[in-house]
Amino acid sequence: MGTLPTLRLSFRYAGAVLVKLAIDFECPAPLWWKSGGRALWETLLESFDNSSVVVEESIARSWLEQAARIPGWKSGPDYAPSPVLLKPIEEDEV
Repeated sequence: MGTLPTLRLSFRYAGAVLVKLAIDFECPAPLWWKSGGRALWETLLESFDNSSVVVEESIARSWLEQAARIPGWKSGPDYAPSPVLLKPIEEDEV
């Protein structure tokens, strides 16, 4: 039986701290997506159908600040308050 992948919230790679932003499908936030969230999300993507992306921590922090300014950001339930969240990174993603 194989070992489970190591999960961490961030990785240090070539001197940069990397984090993973991902769509939280438990928080649909239609107002946020329609009010500019989709366009903001697409600025991070490398391909059309991505639901997550690994970026430098400073970029993620700046992106999340911009995302929070769009109406509907905190419209989800307590367990999924916003449409995009930080997720653990698997070793094979860096």
